[in-house]
Amino acid sequence: MRSLNDPGPLSEYFSVGREPGAMLISVIGTGYLGATHAACLSACGHDVIGIDTDPHRAGELSQGRAPFHEPGLDELLDQGVRAGRLRFGTDISDAAPAEVHFLCVGTPQRPGSHAADLSALESAVRALAPHLAGPSLVVGKSTVPVGTAQELAEVLRRTAPAGASVGLAWNPEFLREGHAVADSLHPDRLVFGVTRDEDDQVLRDVYAATIAAGTPVVRTDLATAELAKVSANVMLASRISLVNLLAEVCEAAGADIADLTRVLGLDDRIGDHFLRPGVGFGGGCLPKDTRAFVARAEELGVAEPGALLREVDGINMRQRARTVDRAVSLLDGRPQGARVAVLGAAFKAGSDDVRDSPALDVAATLHGRGARVTVYDPRALANVRRFEPALETASSIDEACRDADLVLVLTEWSEFAGIEPVALAEVVARPQVLDGRMVLDPDKWRAAGWQFHGLGRASVPA
Repeated sequence: MRSLNDPGPLSEYFSVGREPGAMLISVIGTGYLGATHAACLSACGHDVIGIDTDPHRAGELSQGRAPFHEPGLDELLDQGVRAGRLRFGTDISDAAPAEVHFLCVGTPQRPGSHAADLSALESAVRALAPHLAGPSLVVGKSTVPVGTAQELAEVLRRTAPAGASVGLAWNPEFLREGHAVADSLHPDRLVFGVTRDEDDQVLRDVYAATIAAGTPVVRTDLATAELAKVSANVMLASRISLVNLLAEVCEAAGADIADLTRVLGLDDRIGDHFLRPGVGFGGGCLPKDTRAFVARAEELGVAEPGALLREVDGINMRQRARTVDRAVSLLDGRPQGARVAVLGAAFKAGSDDVRDSPALDVAATLHGRGARVTVYDPRALANVRRFEPALETASSIDEACRDADLVLVLTEWSEFAGIEPVALAEVVARPQVLDGRMVLDPDKWRAAGWQFHGLGRASVPA
């Protein structure tokens, strides 16, 4: 097994014993998207080399371990590495022999702007291009503003070796953190943004097993493929903010958002997906993609989406402030010195990701107002200590809730739904809970003597 320090070309290893139908594929950028994509391509029988600028990350992945939590990913990484179909390194020249190169570089929000920062993606393409001597296809998977693919195609044209046959396609990802492996191996659709028939065929060869299993393929142009992921996120963000707006009205009117969303979900024109209100969306995709969509639309001279989507973003951020205000009210308006247990720090269950996490933001804000906040999360505590070191952390629910004046449930982990409220009442100082994710059974908690409060639900005494 080749180590990262072995100067021999990875292509020499991969050239031995490749399975029929397998392709040699490179994945440029091995963060959340790239590591998952590389492992799943390997699981489909391809030989894959992942390239990253971070030696520590490449080293961990080479040992069959992901530097983040994603269910099932470590098993796939370990299987791929042990089988010899999956390698990771830092030298982009190792990617040269690959037939297909997937761009999985992050596109975060640009500092001081709502637009996407494409600098890392552009640097990766410029670094890769000089090594593309043979026929190959460069495939974008990163979420980018519409029009980026054409610009990258021009970069490839100018910087790839003369005479090299290099195509460019766009194949957006639709991964959900906590479900990324299943979403990769069994996607609900594949989108191929191509300009040539031969590029479409290459992508069909890459995803042959997935297509054979019945996954529908939408072939389209580059611009539509670029818009596919960000548009899906904009639609989802809008739906979440709308249900949170309905929840706010329910609170004011004394109505129950749980019953209301059940009524709405039974309408087949609406459906019940993502009709659960709470403290709002976060993570590394929905917030920045919504803002980037607005920024790009305005660059294109289309102003109307901006007003609507800025309000979507505003409603989402207001959910955090509303949660803090509700918590302060339950602390009799005096958060200073009060003990607050926060259950959940990741932006969603199934992940250790705290990027733009509403749960962590609420916890930090209450701490800033003088509360003694203790956080428990099944997976994200290391990241809590990294990003919010002033917060106290606990290794269990009981430890976090010890002598608490208020318990907040801010991430929808199934572990929290299974809490026994009678037993927990013996641990806290004041049995009052604010459910920010609709994961608790209100009747069960009230029967156990708790003051139960939920976003979108009228407060009813125990």
